[in-house]
Amino acid sequence: MRRKVNHILNKTGHFLYGLVLIFVLLNWLVPFRFSVDYSKSVYAKDGELLGVYLNKTDKWRLHSSINDVSPLFLKSILLKEDKWFHYHCGFNPVSIIKAAFNNTVSGQRKGGASTVTMQVVRLIKPQKRTYVNKLIELFRAVQLEYQFSKNEILEMYINLLPYGGNIEGVGSATYIYFGKSPQDLSLSECVTLSIIPNKPSSLNIKKNQAAIQVAKNKWIRKLSPFLNLSKSIIDDALMEPMSIKYYLMPKTAPQFCNRLLASNAELNKYYSTISYPYQVQVQLLLNQYVEKLKEKNINNGSLMVIENKTGNVLVYCGSNDFNDAEHFGQVDGVKALRSPGSTLKPFLYGLSFEMGLYTPETVLLDIPVNFAAYTPVNYDETYNGKIKLKEALVQSLNIPAVNLLNTIGVKTFKGFLKTSGFSNLQSQELGLSLALGGCGVTLEELTMAYSMFANEGVLKRKQFLKAMNKTPVNPVLSPAASYLVSSILQTVQRPDLPSQLFNSTFRIPKVAWKTGTSFGRKDAWAIGYNKQYTVGVWIGNFDGEGVASLSGGEIATPLLFEVFNTIDYNSKKQWFSEPKGISYRAVCSQTGYIPSSDCIQTINEPYIEKQTIQKICQHSVRLKVNKDSSLYFCNSCIEDNQYIEKIYPNLPAELINYYEQEKIVYKKWPQHNPSCQRVETEGELKIVSPTHQSEYLVEENSDSKLMLNASVDHQAKTVYWYINDKLISQSNPNQAVFVKMPLGKMKITCSDDLGRKQVVYITVKNF
Repeated sequence: MRRKVNHILNKTGHFLYGLVLIFVLLNWLVPFRFSVDYSKSVYAKDGELLGVYLNKTDKWRLHSSINDVSPLFLKSILLKEDKWFHYHCGFNPVSIIKAAFNNTVSGQRKGGASTVTMQVVRLIKPQKRTYVNKLIELFRAVQLEYQFSKNEILEMYINLLPYGGNIEGVGSATYIYFGKSPQDLSLSECVTLSIIPNKPSSLNIKKNQAAIQVAKNKWIRKLSPFLNLSKSIIDDALMEPMSIKYYLMPKTAPQFCNRLLASNAELNKYYSTISYPYQVQVQLLLNQYVEKLKEKNINNGSLMVIENKTGNVLVYCGSNDFNDAEHFGQVDGVKALRSPGSTLKPFLYGLSFEMGLYTPETVLLDIPVNFAAYTPVNYDETYNGKIKLKEALVQSLNIPAVNLLNTIGVKTFKGFLKTSGFSNLQSQELGLSLALGGCGVTLEELTMAYSMFANEGVLKRKQFLKAMNKTPVNPVLSPAASYLVSSILQTVQRPDLPSQLFNSTFRIPKVAWKTGTSFGRKDAWAIGYNKQYTVGVWIGNFDGEGVASLSGGEIATPLLFEVFNTIDYNSKKQWFSEPKGISYRAVCSQTGYIPSSDCIQTINEPYIEKQTIQKICQHSVRLKVNKDSSLYFCNSCIEDNQYIEKIYPNLPAELINYYEQEKIVYKKWPQHNPSCQRVETEGELKIVSPTHQSEYLVEENSDSKLMLNASVDHQAKTVYWYINDKLISQSNPNQAVFVKMPLGKMKITCSDDLGRKQVVYITVKNF
């Protein structure tokens, strides 16, 4: 008997061994190759679904891992479809024999023996139901079990289940039918989604919800003994009404999702850095805010929020309303090239601190200037004469900024902006108008660059995906220079504070911010930051139409503060602390330079130690004057003259010229001793108008006249004007002269009574 048993076992072993060899050979000859085309999906950092896209065959097939789905659903579907799933090798011999017997006895097909694995094969490669195809299906199921784990096969199954129409997979069905995540399914919903795949046509959600309710309750009762749930939960599931609707797939941050897909086409699931709560709240704020502006013909807005410490993009609003086709809502305003207005000025001033040229208390000139026919003006077309650097930045004055750029150099500043992340500038021809926004930048570039100030001068790499490499950083400014910029930009009482917020500044969070308005009032900007976040706001029209009421201060800034109050309300987090490298010194209040013995009033100011240039103040000068102060004597003519010493302001020639033109009273120097034979070779004489190498157009046969003007210092009392070396006018210093000019090329010469002169060449033409 034992021999017979051993013989049978040996025969069985040989048979099984032979089957294994046959399987290995067939698996090698006809491998099961397939790919499942899933819908591309984008998730927020907290797991919320932001957007889903149809796959290549126009199906909603959202991939969900086993961990993404309610365990109740997994248990229900396996109890219903394949109780022995975790124990068989792809097919269930007992089920096959049972099904064959029942079908033979009844004479008709009453039930099948397909396992979950065999169903996966059929869902991947559908075939006609024949015995041959069934055998192939069985073999493919074994191959599938050989290649993948049970969890992987179950995951394929739940993602391929048909739910009617072009909806496949439990993830797609959950969002479309219930408007929720598959993790949040109730028992009733789990059972509903486990029965629809068997009859997706007859259990149609649009037509047969009553039938679904009946089938659902039938299966709840049938499965309840195996679910280990309390009677109250089962009863609630039976009583739960059918609430299937047809929800639209999530479409949060559509421009952001589109951008991810375009730049990372190889991925199926994108785990982004977007904060879902912030994105939803801020998008709603932007939408409602721009909706109110539409009565002013302002139709579009874009917004971005950066987490400073990580560079993570937390909020990405490409437009206020993606579905607003009339106003080009699908445009991605975050990466659209726009004129930045005055928003680049903090970088210019920051660079001047870094180079050691200036400090916040340095006094700059704010007077009319002319750079080779480029004549910038301030926003309100007024001038201050002299103004402190920090006030010039807070008031966003144009003249000091252009003068500063002229000192630093366009090439140097352009290189600095490139280092700060403004990559679009490299292909642009730029001049001094760069200081005022005469270029193209994006909201993304501006927001990321401003976050550099919050990160002590270090530019972090922007992060769209959670798994992105977070190491690349770029030191742009020193912590000290960044701190000086931030300390200026956090000033509350300033012209760009919106009028509606002026009387309620207690509502304004502590933020360093800057506004900008582009030429033609086409773009309104507000960029702000604290230690945690940097927020960038753009308001305007995507079609480029300008609006008279559009300005960064009045239009964009209120939204900036609303966003900060939403994402960081009443924040207790520490403000920027003073970094190493900042020291304090006494400077003259009139110039911001190291005081001389003649400086009467001094103030204490921050500066960058071992970096800021230590320039001695020369705003005053001691003159040797006669008794009635009508003449002064130089060292060449003092001789035996009786004199006394008095202090006079040592104003630059261009400032004197401005005072003279505007009839501003200032303390003038007395006349230089007329009997002195000295010829002045040093000092200042500069032709302000006309501009060297410029063309001037005059109407034919008109009486049009050209203004001649030169800035001269205190020492000159008379200036002389020559055209082609012929004297045509004699005037007081800093007095404009108007002359009718002949046509052609002209040599214009200006000299003073001290022997100084300057020459410019111009061309006059008719138009």
